[in-house]
Amino acid sequence: MSVYQIDPVQDPRWGEFLGRHPHASVFDCPAWLEALRRTYDYEPFILTTSPPGAELTNGLPVCRIRSWLAGHRLVSVPFSDHCEPLGDRPEELYEILSFLTRQVERGNWRYVEVRPRSCAPLANAFQAIRTYHFHKLDLSPSLEELFRRFHKASVQRKIRRSEREGLTCEAGASERLLAQFYHLLRMTRRRHGVPPQPLVWFRNLIDCLGEKVTIYVASKDGKPIASILTLSFKETVVYKYGGSDARYHNLGGMPFLFWRTIQEAKNMAFKEFDLGRSDPENLGLVTFKDHLGASRSALTYYRYPASKAVRAARDWKLQAAQRMLAHMPDPVLALAGKFLYKHFG
Repeated sequence: MSVYQIDPVQDPRWGEFLGRHPHASVFDCPAWLEALRRTYDYEPFILTTSPPGAELTNGLPVCRIRSWLAGHRLVSVPFSDHCEPLGDRPEELYEILSFLTRQVERGNWRYVEVRPRSCAPLANAFQAIRTYHFHKLDLSPSLEELFRRFHKASVQRKIRRSEREGLTCEAGASERLLAQFYHLLRMTRRRHGVPPQPLVWFRNLIDCLGEKVTIYVASKDGKPIASILTLSFKETVVYKYGGSDARYHNLGGMPFLFWRTIQEAKNMAFKEFDLGRSDPENLGLVTFKDHLGASRSALTYYRYPASKAVRAARDWKLQAAQRMLAHMPDPVLALAGKFLYKHFG
């Protein structure tokens, strides 16, 4: 069985295939891959067993990441929460993944990493390197039922508090909303000891995905206090980024924004709210998503080759970097993000 490489932006078959496949996500689409290319100079391509000129029956998007700092590698797909190998025949997906392992063996690549949402059939050589919590919210119940399923104290009560406080919500993708979102994101990333993503990344997302990107900003008396950025694709809305001003957490800005997003998603006939991955160690975020009534499952990333030693070294370096970044002034922190994210997709 042969494996072919196609350009996801230039070859219209890829977009047509995504429109047909029930498990396709926004992280597969040409616009997401183009934003990665523009921002980080990654090289996206699609692997498929469908020959040139034929209708696609399977495919896996991959990016080549060339980094003198972290090593050259193949990732499906950088900065995505998940990226399912798409196809109906396990033997075809197995051949694509086996092709990737051979590329690592023959080329100058440290490893290949895949991030399936479900337990997709993987070549035996792949090893699990990290498992996250994944949350999704079924939007088929009525708004009244969805609200009833929220945790009474930590979600319902905070939404009511936000309404009493007169919080307002504005949604869109203007440069003004982007600036407000990015300011709050930068505050949050500092609290977590990690640099913010470069601003150009969000500008490229808006430029490439267009109406599929929405920024929600909650304000108190005209002052932005919380913001989230969502993506949409087919019948799914995806929570991807968020930030808030910790001084106003008692006003319930984030629960307020998620509730507004759910209301708008219902009005637009979306069927699922993808709340993304969470580190198991981030108990606050995991609990918040649980309290929204979302279902939780395991999301495992796989790599070839992988070893416990490699993972331990990576975790040690990350912890050391977080301690250092937490004390950097804002301009330096922003520069660190602009430099580092290109190498660690």
